[in-house]
Amino acid sequence: MIDTHCHLDASRFDADRAEVLARAWAAGLHGILVPGVGPDNWEPLCAMSRAEPRLQVGLGIHPQMLPHLPPEEDGAHLERLDALLARGGAIAVGECGLDGPSAAGAPMQRQVAVLRGHLALARKHGLPVLMHCFRAHPALIDLLKLEPLPEAGILMHSYGGGVDLARFYLQKGCHFSFAGPVTWAEARKPLDALRVIPPERLMVETDAPDQAPTPHRGQRSEPGYLPRVLEGMARVLGEPVEVLAQRTTENARRFFREAFPTPSR
Repeated sequence: MIDTHCHLDASRFDADRAEVLARAWAAGLHGILVPGVGPDNWEPLCAMSRAEPRLQVGLGIHPQMLPHLPPEEDGAHLERLDALLARGGAIAVGECGLDGPSAAGAPMQRQVAVLRGHLALARKHGLPVLMHCFRAHPALIDLLKLEPLPEAGILMHSYGGGVDLARFYLQKGCHFSFAGPVTWAEARKPLDALRVIPPERLMVETDAPDQAPTPHRGQRSEPGYLPRVLEGMARVLGEPVEVLAQRTTENARRFFREAFPTPSR
């Protein structure tokens, strides 16, 4: 199993990060993708990945980080990101994307401009994008209709939109990753979307420390809970968990160009 989105560097893991990782490997994970969310954590993430090949990283600026960064420095941050991507070590651009203005605290115009910069870097470096979108799908759709998309693809992280949105993103060649909400009792839209997404476009994640699956909902999530997310997806799709685990792992390896080491038999 590969967790395609886990904020392992979050402060909520500072007290027991080694134990969290030990539980993840014991649960059957063979890889974890840790997305960068802002300039301050890019270098530490790269160092983390160098120390443990099963931990791979993406580098980007999350829209909710923008209020904490001076707007006049956006260009400089993207230039630094360009330089880091050129050095290698990151297997994706992101986490980046759009939030509703009330959620991100940054004007949509600025969010779109920064996201355009990420897409340009993904095209330049031949990397896929870890796309965040929360209550901002109309703006993202408008952008993707106009912007050349990276050949390496876009992964819609923790997809929570409905079927119609999913069909648009499918037309754009996007892949989809699902997290803990597919196990929540009130979940509807993501489950409906899950049913229409082709098997080869599916991946799985925890988004830890957020969005813990049932029965851990309301607690800190961690990568070792990935089997619970897979169980929720398998129930919706009506197939064995083992089959879905193998398929999503193969999809992740292919999408991220075999960046995760293959476990020894």
